[in-house]
Amino acid sequence: MGKKSKRFDYFDAFERQTALAVKESELLIEAIENFTTAEAVKDLMPRAQKIEHEGDEISHDMYTAIATDFITPIEREDIISLTQYLDDIVDYIEDVLQRFYMYDIHFMHDRAPEFARIIHKSCKALDHAMEDFRDFKKSKTFKQSIIDVNSYEEEADEYYMDTIRELHTKDRENPLRVLIWSQVFARMEKVTDACEHAADTMRTIMLKNS
Repeated sequence: MGKKSKRFDYFDAFERQTALAVKESELLIEAIENFTTAEAVKDLMPRAQKIEHEGDEISHDMYTAIATDFITPIEREDIISLTQYLDDIVDYIEDVLQRFYMYDIHFMHDRAPEFARIIHKSCKALDHAMEDFRDFKKSKTFKQSIIDVNSYEEEADEYYMDTIRELHTKDRENPLRVLIWSQVFARMEKVTDACEHAADTMRTIMLKNS
């Protein structure tokens, strides 16, 4: 009789996705803090693409498992939603890096490093929550990690609003600069939104299964 195939571990897959989000957020910080030219950012793109490709492979394996598993540990719709939000985080960070290159930015905006740090904190909090997601009923830190992600999203929203206002007041004489950096910062804000969507999905799953 053939050997029974090993059951797909959805929680392990989620953990690998959040670990990739943390790695991509660290790459964003590296790109911003060491910025010299837009051309130099292109040298980082293969590393970003490798992380993004690893995330796509995890998502693909997850969707394959969902299609064939008779029973899943949590509802299929919730698995799909969570996987998509986690995938979005990595995609959006890669988009920010691509925009540095595509828009041929000549300087790194002085508000970008702090925004990148907020993104990193949000990814780390999500990763921490995911470590306890498998056993959230027993975890003493899961709920706090989810709250932390939401707090960082609020911090990012406020920082984004202040940043866009600063662009439109201090740089109003340079409409191209306002346009370019508005688009970059909007993409950075989308990263923390995706983190919050993932955290909210995890909270919903917890409530459904408590």
